[in-house]
This record gives sequence, C-alpha cells and structure tokens, in this order.
Amino acid sequence: MTTAGASESTERPPVVPQRAVLVLPTTAEFDSRTYRIASSLASRGHQVTVLARLRPGLPIHEAHPAGYEIRRVPVSAIDGLPFPRLVRAARVAIRRLYAWRTGTPYRPPAFAAPERSSDGVAPPQRAAPTGPSAAASWPRRLAAGLVRRLAIPLTIRSQSRASRGVAPKADLYHGMAYMGIPIALSLAKRDRARVVYDARDIYLDAANLAKMRGPMRTLIARAERHWARTADRVVTVNEPYADVMARRWSVSRPLIVMNCSYRTVIAEPRPRRFHGVLGLAPDTKVVLYQGGFSPDRGIEQLIAAIPDVPGAVLVLLGYGSLEPELATRAAEPSLAGLVHILPAVPPTELVAWVASADIVAMPIQPTTLNHRLTTPNKLFEAIAAGVPVVASDLPGMAPTVRAADAGLLVDPTNPANIAQACRNLLAEPPAEAAARRQRILLAAHETFNWERQMEVLLEEYGRLTGKPW
Repeated sequence: MTTAGASESTERPPVVPQRAVLVLPTTAEFDSRTYRIASSLASRGHQVTVLARLRPGLPIHEAHPAGYEIRRVPVSAIDGLPFPRLVRAARVAIRRLYAWRTGTPYRPPAFAAPERSSDGVAPPQRAAPTGPSAAASWPRRLAAGLVRRLAIPLTIRSQSRASRGVAPKADLYHGMAYMGIPIALSLAKRDRARVVYDARDIYLDAANLAKMRGPMRTLIARAERHWARTADRVVTVNEPYADVMARRWSVSRPLIVMNCSYRTVIAEPRPRRFHGVLGLAPDTKVVLYQGGFSPDRGIEQLIAAIPDVPGAVLVLLGYGSLEPELATRAAEPSLAGLVHILPAVPPTELVAWVASADIVAMPIQPTTLNHRLTTPNKLFEAIAAGVPVVASDLPGMAPTVRAADAGLLVDPTNPANIAQACRNLLAEPPAEAAARRQRILLAAHETFNWERQMEVLLEEYGRLTGKPW
C-alpha cells in the first residue's frame, strides 16, 4: 500500500517558497488534518512550522519526516495568570500550612495542565457526591466549576505567551480550532501576516462547550465571532458547518476543505495488522472504531452491539478520557475476547491500519448540533482504505456515505440496528463485497481525496498572500 505525500501537479504558476505556521491547541501527535496540510506544503518547498502544546515525554523541537518542524510549548492555566510564580508559591504555602495544621504529610500541588478534550475544555468530572457530605462540598464544586471555566481563557493566554518566544516569522498563520485561532491572530499581528481560521467543528455546540451555560458561554461565543471576523478567511470541513458559521458570525461563507485522506493504493491481499497484533483466528472479522475515546461517539453502543455480530470482534484504536472505563467494560466476562483496545497510531500509518479492518463503525450520537452535522475524519479514512462503514444516519455524514456507496446508515442510538448492519455487510458474498470495495476506492480516487482538497486550500493561500503556493 502506498500513499501520496503531496498535492498532485496541475497547471499552476511556479511555486514561490513562503513561510507558514500552523497553530494547534494539542500536541500534534495524532492530528491528521495538520499533518496533511503541513506535509503538502513542505513537499512544495515551503518552510512549515507547527506550534503545539508540550506534554511530558514529547520533544520540544521535532523535525517531522515529512519535512516540517514541530515546536511545542508548556501550557497551563496558571501560566496565563498575571503573576504565575506568585500563584505557585501561594499554593505551596497553603499546602504546607494545611499539612502543619492537620498533622498530615505535605503533598506538593500538581502544576501540570489538566487533561483536556479536543475542544480545550476539561473533561466531565465524576458524579457529585450525595448524602450528608454533599452540602459540605458545594463550595468546592462551585469553585471547581469556576476554575474550569476560567481555564479556557487562561490556557489560551498561556499558550500565546509561550508561543511568541518560539514562533518564527511567517507569511501566513493557520489557526486550528477556537483555542488556536487567537494565538495565530496574535502572532500574525506581530508579523503583519495573513490568518486562516480553520473551524473544524461548531465548537459552541460540541462536547463540553455544548453543556456550558451562563455568561462564560456568551463570552466564548462573542470571542469566537470576533476571531472569525478578524481572520482573513474562515475554513471549515463541510457544507452544513459553513452554513451555520456564516449565519452566526456574519462572515463570508467559509471555504470548504474536507477532511479527506491522500489517495492510497491498497495492495492485495489486504493487510491484516489487527490479526497479527491480537492473535486473531484468520477467519475472524474486525469491526473497527478508531479515533477519540470520548462521550457520544457511539463506542458504548458498539460494545453493546458486538455480541450480536457472530464471528467478529470490536477493535477500539485511539485514546481519550474514556479509556479506563472502556478497559473495564472490555474485561467483563460477557465480552471476553470480543472487545480489544489498542493505542492510537500516527497519521502516516493510520490508513494501513484501517485497511486491515472489515468494517469501520462510527455510530456518532445525535446529542449536539455539531455531532448531527459532522463528517468525521474516520469516514474519509475508511473511504481512502476502501473499507465499508456503518455510520449514523445524520445530516452531516449520510450524504457522503451515499455518494461514495460507502456502507450502511443506522440509527446510532440502537445497538440492535448497528449489529444488523454489521451482519449484513459481513454476509455479502465475496464478489459483491469486493465490488463494493472497488466502488469505495473509485470514489476516493475521483472525489474524496486530499489532493483535490489541498488544491482548494493552495489557491486560497495564494489569494491571501498574493504569491502562488
């Protein structure tokens, strides 16, 4: 199996080497879209830097094999405060005083940034206590909720401060997500450069922000609208998102750059990586979920469905806040040998792993506007690999599944419906299954591929900077 490493050549003016900086509110380890943009630009001779967040175990500077550089900075809410050293000292003093007054061992405070979801908001906490202790704990819960909300602007401020010291000058800044765009705008103001806001989700209606209420939600909405209107161009991933953003922010309709994968040649016989790693019997079928282990992605429904798919196992390939809970569930006797959890793989290897599955399942739950309109990366990665999907029958992804004849649409809330779709795909005669795979690959090579999407983005970059990319 081979994968293209850059946009295909077309009749374009000669490329003028330029400098691009992509700003991420994550570590950049598993961000496929950033990898595709950065690698495509680097292959055309541009100087590309990815500004990301540091976490223990990752290098501060990394030369990516695709030809671009990753620079990571430490980020925490405390570092976003006016006097972070004094805050740290005060926390230590309070801890020491508490230990002295109570006669308990001193426990140093943890200053690392809390774990966060992709939208930058702390993941949901455990259920609040009940009973006699609940009344006593309400001030602490109130304070914790306030801290979580204040952590959003403080974390942005922290990353912005740290990035200014390491960011090279650029001709164009590409800000990823609502926690990346303010940093990109700040750096672009310094360099008098152009800015693209890559709004890959409807963030105010996604994940934990969708549950937020009150003044902080209003402030975030106003801030994102301001950032979108300040940017030189807003980019998003599908038509429904573009409609919502244009209406909410009163901006020109965002440019559509779909989250497609590179055109890929799938070798025959197809790889069977999961069978090798997990020691599966040759005739075992693999239903794959790959991506973030987060609430409302349909993982729980898949686990409930897999016992009703004879001869198949469910493989969860990824990472996220639900991993401990999923591991506990997979260990239940009723699911013995049916659910396997594997760590996420780099974007350069992902399609090869996806191609090793028999079905890619994505029963995303219709819990938010963002989920109802989403066209997730995993859909296009499955199409690139020629693997049929079982996907939610929702307004975002259903048109793409139909256009590519990529698989079956289901009620994502119904495990029985999900299991039936998996059984139907796995029961297809070999010739019919092979024909379906070929139709999916044809759709990938003709329509749903990164080469076509990158041409759209390159043209917009050229319009913004006045020089061809």
